[in-house]
Amino acid sequence: VGASFLAGWVDSIVGGGGLIQLPALLIGLPADAPVPTIAGTNKVPSAMGTSVAALTYLRRIRIPWAALIPLVAFSALGSSLGAQLTHFLDRSAFTPLVLGAIVGVGWYTWRRPHLGLHHEVRHTGWRAMAWLSAIGLAVGLWDGFIGPGTGSFFLIGIVAVMGFEFLTATVLAKLANLATNLAAIAVFGLSGHIWWGLGVAMGLANLTGGLLGATMALRHGNGFVRTVFLVVIVGLGLRLSWDMIAPLLGS
Repeated sequence: VGASFLAGWVDSIVGGGGLIQLPALLIGLPADAPVPTIAGTNKVPSAMGTSVAALTYLRRIRIPWAALIPLVAFSALGSSLGAQLTHFLDRSAFTPLVLGAIVGVGWYTWRRPHLGLHHEVRHTGWRAMAWLSAIGLAVGLWDGFIGPGTGSFFLIGIVAVMGFEFLTATVLAKLANLATNLAAIAVFGLSGHIWWGLGVAMGLANLTGGLLGATMALRHGNGFVRTVFLVVIVGLGLRLSWDMIAPLLGS
């Protein structure tokens, strides 16, 4: 529950809270807990925290609704497809997949110091809809299948590909992430792979952290969001690297 509070704070600002919350579930749940149960339970607090953060942003930030529709629709579709694939995923496959993506995103952001500080839309019309649909489908598939880092991947995709500034991109990322969480919850819930008691308890902590994080992001602006994003990326990369190296050192 404590890890879920921290995850909600991080996730509401830059995404990536799942890389704090999911390892906590992997440590706390029984060793024989199946991957769909872990992933399904993780979606409940993620959805609760994301919804509160999204509502907080919507009160202050004007968003382009035309951009939201294809992003959310294809995010939900991708997440539903990805959730079905978790039945074929071994737990040992989580770390290298996420680490590779995290390193790439962090390097890209670090090399572009002005990325996301100004609003410079690069695509309009059908090209914008095509790009947003592609981002939604790809990241949604990742969220349903793997999960961790989804908010960060949505954020960097919207900023880097579409040219939106960080705060606007964060709102779009929150709403898209909420769609992926709800779609995955529907799939996992129907198959009985959610521990609701634990999920709701973690969710209350997550939404509290999410409310605090969103308030701080609005107060301090794009520069603060970019800084937190880079700090989180470095921390997550180090954590995942250690998870891969530690078993080798032990052997």
